[in-house]
Order: sequence, then structure tokens, then C-alpha cells
Amino acid sequence: MEIRRALPQDIRELLHCLKMRSKYTVLLVFVISLVIIEKENNFISRVSDKLKQSPQALAEANSTEVSPAPAKNGSLASLQELDAAFSQLRSHLYNITLQLAGDGDPGPRRHVLLMATTRTGSSFVGEFFNQQGSIFYLFEPLWHVEKTVTFLPGGASAVGSALVYRDVLKQLLLCDLYILENFISPMPEGHLTPFLFRRGSSHSLCEEPVCTPSTKKVFEKYYCKNRRCGPLNITLAAEACRRKQHVALKTVRIRQLEFLQPLVEDPRLDLRIIQLVRDPRAVLASRMVAFSGKYETWKKWASEGEAPLREEEVQRLRGNCESIRVSAELGLRRPGWLRGRYMLVRYEDVARAPLQKAREMFRFAGLPFTPQVEEWIGKNTQAPRDSNGVYSTCKNSSEQFDKWRFSMPFKLAQVVQDACAPAMQLFGYKLASSPAELGNRSFSLLEEAQPAWVT
Repeated sequence: MEIRRALPQDIRELLHCLKMRSKYTVLLVFVISLVIIEKENNFISRVSDKLKQSPQALAEANSTEVSPAPAKNGSLASLQELDAAFSQLRSHLYNITLQLAGDGDPGPRRHVLLMATTRTGSSFVGEFFNQQGSIFYLFEPLWHVEKTVTFLPGGASAVGSALVYRDVLKQLLLCDLYILENFISPMPEGHLTPFLFRRGSSHSLCEEPVCTPSTKKVFEKYYCKNRRCGPLNITLAAEACRRKQHVALKTVRIRQLEFLQPLVEDPRLDLRIIQLVRDPRAVLASRMVAFSGKYETWKKWASEGEAPLREEEVQRLRGNCESIRVSAELGLRRPGWLRGRYMLVRYEDVARAPLQKAREMFRFAGLPFTPQVEEWIGKNTQAPRDSNGVYSTCKNSSEQFDKWRFSMPFKLAQVVQDACAPAMQLFGYKLASSPAELGNRSFSLLEEAQPAWVT
């Protein structure tokens, strides 16, 4: 007390001023905090009241400029009540989103590329995405590019073809279907063409409004199977693509995964790549049936042994296997640009458990798995044995996937095993050491699939 009195008058006044100022500061902070809390509570109450309305009432309220009614509830009594209010808000928002979305929350726009080679089951797997109503699906649109632009195999020409395919693919994924007009022959007039390859394999191109009334005396080469449509209007098709929530495309003409990096990194795309592979022995057996003329030398050598098997034929087979292996190894290495965007799938696993693998692919791509997809899989994987045509997507899949091994000559299997051993080892395909082993149904030619294949 004596010390305080001994202080000079001006210092005592300064201390008193600081003390009063600190009291007012605390009071001011307290008042501001109350105001902020009150405003937050009022905001929560107003939002909660709006979310309790039906979707129709919510839409009507948003279309007017009338201010929402003030909240009736006062400040929330405790942090527990505040937490409960936020939980209620999340619940209401989720339910309203489901109602407005119909089949569920569609989420962000996805782009899916099914990357394969011929006779690997890609048409069958592509149908999974074709059956999903919110997906705009295209079947082999790069066929037109291959038929129009001539590339020599190997070297700089192979790189050039990959770049052309990639640039066309990018435009298609962005719904710029006009890019195809440069490759369709004869060239479309007024954006109309009756010559789009396998139009009938895309539901999106065979439904209204893309399916216009049929025109007499106009021959549609790749017509829609379930309804008669006029020539394809590319403008209507592009508009339908933009209206769909997602885009999926199947192609057997892109094999170099590294060339797709600009597409994966394009901010306009949310690309997921599914690489489909199949036992190369089964692939060759299937190609010898489907493309009989191109494999005449193989057939004569396998059945008669008279005509020698040319080295260039074996080298082409080896090159195909190597390109597939190199792309798969790149995907499985998980480079930063591809992480979470690449999935390796064996056709044999799809054939044995189609529903399970379809769900896995849709989950990887971030797409909703609909009852329509499940129904199609059920109907088209349990077909009668006599309905399995060469190009059919309706198969008894569990019985068909290794049917080749009971008719392929062992010496033909040996050639494939020698040429494709590195790829077969990577994908878990066992080598047969004798004719008996090749034809023994109890001997599995498959290793278990690796979980790391989803990257």
C-alpha cells in the first residue's frame, strides 16, 4: 500500500487507464462473441427449416426473393446440441440429394477408358458400362481413324498413330464428336451419317432424341438393333453426350499407356483407365476363328505342319504381348500421374465372377452400380451353350473362358508360351508343360489375381 502511494501521480493514472481499458476489451470481446454465436445459431435454424421442406417446396423457395423467416429457436444451449444440429443438417441434405438425383448421388463427372486388344472380351466387359443409363458409351470409335489414316508398323509411325488416337480420344471424352467427321467415309453431310461403326452397340446412340425417325432409301450400315432410326445426327449425339453424367469408351487401338498421361492430367477430365488382358493362348485361338483369313498360315502349320511358320508372324505375336506387358508394368508401378486411375483386370476373372468384378470396376471408376447392369449380367452370363457366337456378348461365361485349351494343338500353345512368357508371368498365366496338362480341366492355368492390380 505504501509502495502504491509512493508512485508518482502520472504512473498511477496510467495503470488505472490500462486496467479500465483491459476490462472494456474483455467486455467487448465477450459481446462480439455472443453476437457471432447468435448469428450462427439463427443461420443453422434457417437452413434446417429449409431442409425440412420437400424438394418441390425447396425449389419454389429458391425461385423467389422472399427472405426466409427468422428462426424461432433461440441460442443452442450446449455444444452437444450444436453437434446434434449439424448431424441433422447432414442427414437432411443427404436425403434431399438422393431424392433429387433419382438413382442416387451421381457425383462428379467421370470418364472411363476400357483399354484392351482384340479378342480379349472387351465387347462383353464394355456392355457393363453400356447398360448404365447415366453413362454415354461409345464402342470402338477409333475404328474410323484406323481405316482412314495409314500407319506403318513400328518406329516413328507407331508413335504418330498413338498420338493421333490419343488426340481423337480426348475430344471424344469431351463430347466433341465432330472430330469423327474427319475420318468417316463418306464424309458426313450436314453432320448426318449412316456409317458410324457399330452404332447399334451404344444405347446412347439408339435412344431418343438421338434416334430420329427412319428415312426410306437410306441404308444404315451399323443400325440400331432394337428400333429403327434415321442416319446418325452427330450434333444430337454430342448433345446427348453432354447431358449424360459420365462418359465411357472402349477401344482396342491404344496400347501405349504412357501416351495417355496428358489425358489423365487434363483438368477437364476425370479419367479412369481399365486395362483388360487375357491369356495370349486364348487370344490367338479366338483370332484364328474370328479372323480366319489373316491366320491361314497359323492354321495350316498347326493342323498339317507343312507350311512353315514365318518368323515375322511370331515376332508380331511377341510384339503384341510386349506392348501389353510394358503398359501393365507402368500402371502397376503407380507413377504419381496414374495413381488411383489405373486398374488391371483379367478376362478370366470376369468370366468366373462377372457380378463381383463388375462391382469392383464400377467402384474403382466411381460410378453407381445400377440394377440394370446387374440384370444384364445375370441374363448374359448364363446363356444356353448353343448361343455363343463369335461376336456375341451373350455367353455362358464360366464355361467359355478356357474352352480354347481343349482344342488348341500343344505345339501352337508352345509357340505362344515362348513368345509371351514375360507377359504371361506378370498376369499369372501358368505355362503348360505337356499336351495332357493343357487339356486337363482339373489343372488350373491361372494364378490368383493380385490385389495390387487396382492402383
